[in-house]
Order: sequence, then C-alpha cells, then structure tokens
Amino acid sequence: MTKISDSAKKGIYLLPNLFTTGALFAGYYSIIASINGKFEIAAYTIFIAALLDGLDGRVARLTNTESEFGEQYDSLSDLISFGLAPSLLMYNWSLHSLVQIHPVMGKIGWLVAFIYAVSGALRLARFNVQIGSVDKAYFQGLPSPAAAALVCSFVWVAVDHGFTGQSLQYVSLGVTLFAGLLMVSKIRYYSFKTLPFKESVPFVWILLLVMIFVLLTLAPAKVLFVVFSLYSVSGILWTVYGLKMKKNSRSASNKDKE
Repeated sequence: MTKISDSAKKGIYLLPNLFTTGALFAGYYSIIASINGKFEIAAYTIFIAALLDGLDGRVARLTNTESEFGEQYDSLSDLISFGLAPSLLMYNWSLHSLVQIHPVMGKIGWLVAFIYAVSGALRLARFNVQIGSVDKAYFQGLPSPAAAALVCSFVWVAVDHGFTGQSLQYVSLGVTLFAGLLMVSKIRYYSFKTLPFKESVPFVWILLLVMIFVLLTLAPAKVLFVVFSLYSVSGILWTVYGLKMKKNSRSASNKDKE
C-alpha cells in the first residue's frame, strides 16, 4: 500500500498556489494566442505569467505557507509558461517559415524551438537540485523567466514595428538559440535576492523607479527588450570579468612564488 506523505495529508495552501495557477493560465493562454496568430497578446501574457510567478513565492514566504507541493507545482508551471509557451510563440510567429527556404531549414527551425523548450526544462531541473547548495546572490545560467522575457519582448517589438516573422526568421533563429543555450550555461547572473528591500536606501532609488515606470508606460515593449537584452549580456560580461580577475590573481601568485 502506498504511503501517504504528511504534506499530502495536510492538503495544500490555497493562496500561493492561486498565483501559480494564474501564471500557468497565462502561459497556456499565450500558447493558444500564438496558435491563433495573436502574437502580440501571446507575448505580453507571458510577462503577466512572470509577474504572477514572482509573487507566488513571496506570498508563500510572507504568509508562512511554503510547501514542497508548491515548489513542484511552481516548477511545472514555469516549464509551461517560460519553456513551452515562448518556444511555440517563436515557432508559430517566425521559425516555421524557414521551411519555405528549404525542408532542412524547416527542420532546423523546429529543432531550435525544441532546444529552447528542453533547455528550459533542464534549467528548472538543475535549479531544483541546487536549492540550498549554491550562492543565493547568483543564478547559474539565465533564469527561464528572463529567457522567456527576452524572446517575447523581441517578438513584441517586431510586431509593434510591423515586421513579420518571415522577414526576421534568421534573427529569430539566433535569438531563440541564444536564449536557450544561456539557460543551460554555467554563466552566473545576479539574482537580485540580496537587494536591501527592508533597509533604507538613497532617495535617488525612488526617482530611478519612477523613471522606469514612466518608460514602461511610454514604450513597454522596447523598454522590456532593452532591459532583458542587457541582463542577458550582463552575465556573459560578468563571467568574462571574473575569469580575467582569476587569471590575473594566478599570474600574480606565480610571480610571488618566483
């Protein structure tokens, strides 16, 4: 007879899982929208999913309703919203048109979309097994919500400016592959978990936040694309800088030994 765990006997916490369900719904709706050719809607609903995904964990911690069930449910939701949904969005909008160039290019198109989706799954699995054993200040690999934001903001900006997916099929191929490979890389990205939210900060921080909100109101697609493009590149630059510093320290230590 199967043994029932204590968490299963207690049931589940409703509030944080409602946010997770909302994120999952937004991701699923994005898939439906992209299938129906509503690409702009498909893009910004993934940002809604990202917002809800960011809230569920915080709500759970604030209300002391964290659970193993919630963690697993959140990962499955993330796989749909930030792995499968962006992959299908990019394929339906642009990558499927590569078949018009050559049948092999068509296969490359859906394979790159699949690489993005499986990279999201691998990224989430690696994150789950590393919880508690890595530095909380940094992520290893580009977080899946950030990768999804990069892909979706690219589509959103392109649609806003009247570009078709077919006209940007090679760029789409590069963006999708770039985002997917960054997720499974060992490049470190700042997690923002160590920001002093509960401490006093200089007044200029408030002004900076106001400016961000103003820019998001004026041109949300462009601002989001620029922000997440810079974040994606920041990890690469930080990693290169770290490797250079290690190399310099080793050279200095070798000189001291001589």
